Amino acid sequence: MSTEEKPAAPRSLAEALRARDDASLAALLRSRPDLITPVPTDLTQLATRAGTRASVLRALERLDRFALQTAEALAVAPDPASYETLLGLLAGDAGEATVAAALPGAVATLREQALVWGEDDRLRLVRTAQEVLAPSPQHPSPTGLGPSVREATAGMSPGRIQDIVATAGLSSTHDSVSAVAALTGLFTDRKAMTALLDGAPQPSLEVLSRLVWGPPYGQVTAEPAAHLRWLLDRGLLLPTTPGTVVLPREVALHLREGRAHRTPEPLPPAVEPAAAHGSRVVDATAAGQAYTALATVEELLKDWDEGGPAVLRAGGLSVRDLKRTAVALDVSEPVAAFWVELAYAAGLLASDGEADERYAATPAYDAWLERPAAERWTGLAEAWLTATRTSGLIGGRDAKDRALSALGQGLDRSAAPEVRLRVLTLLAGLPEGAAPAADSVLARLRWERPLRGPRQDGDDLRSRLARWTLSEAELLGVTGRGALSAHGRALLGTPPAEPSPPAGLGTGSRTGSGAAAGAGSGAGAGAGAGELPEAAGTHGAIATSGTPAASGASGPAATAGPAAAGGPGDKLPFHHHPVPPAEPLSPAGTAGDAGSPARPGPPGQTAARIAAAARLLAPLLPEPLDHVLLQADLTAVAPGPLERPLADVLGVLADVESKGGATVYRFTPGSVRRALDAGRSASDLHAFLTAHSRTPVPQPLAYLIDDVARKHGHLRVGAASAYVRCDDDALLNEILADKRAGALRLRRLAPTVMAAQCDPATLLEGLRSMGYAPAGESAEGDVLITRADAHRSPPRTAPEPVPDGPPPPDTTLLAAAVRAIRAGDLAATTPRKSTGAPLAGGELPRTSAADTLATMQAAVMTGDSVWIGYVNAEGAASQRVVAPIRVEGGFVTAYDHTADEVRTYPLHRITGVAELADE
Repeated sequence: MSTEEKPAAPRSLAEALRARDDASLAALLRSRPDLITPVPTDLTQLATRAGTRASVLRALERLDRFALQTAEALAVAPDPASYETLLGLLAGDAGEATVAAALPGAVATLREQALVWGEDDRLRLVRTAQEVLAPSPQHPSPTGLGPSVREATAGMSPGRIQDIVATAGLSSTHDSVSAVAALTGLFTDRKAMTALLDGAPQPSLEVLSRLVWGPPYGQVTAEPAAHLRWLLDRGLLLPTTPGTVVLPREVALHLREGRAHRTPEPLPPAVEPAAAHGSRVVDATAAGQAYTALATVEELLKDWDEGGPAVLRAGGLSVRDLKRTAVALDVSEPVAAFWVELAYAAGLLASDGEADERYAATPAYDAWLERPAAERWTGLAEAWLTATRTSGLIGGRDAKDRALSALGQGLDRSAAPEVRLRVLTLLAGLPEGAAPAADSVLARLRWERPLRGPRQDGDDLRSRLARWTLSEAELLGVTGRGALSAHGRALLGTPPAEPSPPAGLGTGSRTGSGAAAGAGSGAGAGAGAGELPEAAGTHGAIATSGTPAASGASGPAATAGPAAAGGPGDKLPFHHHPVPPAEPLSPAGTAGDAGSPARPGPPGQTAARIAAAARLLAPLLPEPLDHVLLQADLTAVAPGPLERPLADVLGVLADVESKGGATVYRFTPGSVRRALDAGRSASDLHAFLTAHSRTPVPQPLAYLIDDVARKHGHLRVGAASAYVRCDDDALLNEILADKRAGALRLRRLAPTVMAAQCDPATLLEGLRSMGYAPAGESAEGDVLITRADAHRSPPRTAPEPVPDGPPPPDTTLLAAAVRAIRAGDLAATTPRKSTGAPLAGGELPRTSAADTLATMQAAVMTGDSVWIGYVNAEGAASQRVVAPIRVEGGFVTAYDHTADEVRTYPLHRITGVAELADE
């Protein structure tokens, strides 16, 4: 027979943590990174920190619905509760098989999160979680259960309790405690309760049916009706306050057939595909949207090249300027706000920092323009994925009822990157080309991160973020017709999915049970072209065209990494790794899931994801063209995207008249003058058009260029405050006689010179509005050349995402933290020989300098470890277990078990020393 003794059951959370191995402690610290900020000194401090209200609430918010239901059931179960009791509360008397299969995983999740401790026969919630989840009149339980009989009768008189016991058909007892126990035993006895309720009046049963699923409280008058009196006399309703009664928990559980929840949800809801498209169609549509995204951002920043809108005093873009931007981009205001925020998140847009502060493109924008189109898109997509700024909030109000403006404050939401990545991960779990219904995605997300308290019918922040993600992914070209594209999969680092089934597809999703539910169970979400989900606030008005790009085959399947594996619920793996993770995903979340908005994976893996996405997108984008088609009506047609130099020059020489598959440019006197102002001559413009037109230069266009060039520069404007100079005094006479020049307040100084009481820029614009073609003049009399890209903000970095709590610890930090906690716990719990008066908890040992030196020298000779109190140079006191190696020159060199390394300590900083007790 084995003589091994069974380990004693833990008596506290600290003891339960002490019994864990290093891998289990690392999993706890990974899932709850707030526990190592800073690193606890020992396991007792770790347990104390894990039981604080803020940390417990944070952990509860990251549980999936079934794990939270398990915790809620434990909160209404006896303390401690056995596993069988917990199973009965969740599965009911009928013993639902799916609940029984999922419960071990849920309990393991709660144990790993340090929310539950103890063996299976004595499960306990940490005290703070018990206080948060237990029912009370002020904070009803989501289970709808009320207080137990013992809690409800706590303030009741002994005589009244005895009357209830007698009326219920029980024998009288000698005290209230035994009477309450007898009443509790009656209510938990299924046969006895059935017999008692069989004799109840029908109105009494109707009252119980209204209270059984909660809320359990009701109002009664001073003289209750007979059917209510019948319930009160037998304790089936118990008074709490004058005029208020409650249904005891044990009675409700009997009426519910033992279930704590009306509908246990052990399995995540399936995400149902709503439509199926060919992968080529999806990729082409997404590529078309990606091309549109690049063109829109370029148009936005080109429009702001010479100085964009002014910055509001409180920061941000005014409503008027947002409307003007929307008109210029030919999109709705919510969509314009999205593009503005995207350019800002990518570091392409910032305020210029001048006294008259305005928004302008950054120097990074010029470098961005020189990159290939596919790389420019991946830069925008990566910025969108990691940004915490949420454009969908624009137009709403903050907590202080202040309007939220584009580029302003108050738009950061820490959960945004996590929700975006989770939604796209669900999309990646579908077959290629399958697009799900948005409602099924929202239902899945609500299961994975349920709201504690009353349901908000999908209007909570996470649901709105998910709807905005679906619409923004379509706008940006990550999805096409609601399905994730091949380059979108590569951007996430997921492998290609199976081809979508033909029309009439089934669910197409795989749901797991309990701890086995994996990431593949989710289906993606996305709205079809022009069919975006309505969202709260102004952002719900976003619509996309879904126009496919130029023809091209979809690229090779992305192989940046394997599909993410997951536990029950496949919790929001927002720290997704494109390679197999070092540790398995826990039911409460992925490894390292801490709510931080940082993108997953080390820099090398991130670069590989981005490169793979660009490689797949590049063949789908149309090739830039080096020519246009000039027409006799003073227009030029670009049948596709133009090469960068051609597009830049043509953008100065002509105005964009319409956009689409082909862009139409119109030549006007103003646009030709703009090109002349930029330093081009008439001969340069003729040569440029001849070289880049597939059709001959029309005669009207040649006449227009020559006519504007002939007039250009006859008038010269300089700074006096401002003056006008012209060799033709008749032309100056014409200007003076023009009534439209009155606002310029011109005065003739000489036959060929006039002065104006306005700045040169205003004077130039005024003369141009009158139909003249003046040129700016420097102090030396030379013509000033202006370029469209002259105004740039100083170098700016992209805005940093706002983290949701501490960053997730990496493997190195976790290993060091576990080692330090173990060593500190060893120092705190190692038995020590008495040094005289007993020490209070945490108090350092005190010995004289001579005793300290003698003990250290003896330990060097014997090789024993000792316990020391040490105060460092900053005055911080600590306890350590060290093994002295040598003592010389006022220093002791020893192996420090706490730091797991050899260190040298000045003897004068050692407050005392004690030998360790013999084992």
